Amino acid sequence: MRSARTPSRAWYLLLLLPFAGLLYPPLYAVEDPQLFGFPFFYWYQFAWVPVAAALTWLVYRKTHPARKG
Repeated sequence: MRSARTPSRAWYLLLLLPFAGLLYPPLYAVEDPQLFGFPFFYWYQFAWVPVAAALTWLVYRKTHPARKG
């Protein structure tokens, strides 16, 4: 039986989102829509950088409880 303070390992599933979002390039290897003149292919991949960082931070915070003292 798991205690109430033990974090769930289900949080780690969030780390699959960036992997799945970039796994198959033919899905996003297009030029339109463009953002500030950059084709979709480039800005879509770049957009995953802060998203992946935020997800990594969130998973870390949820799976490593703050230490007291």
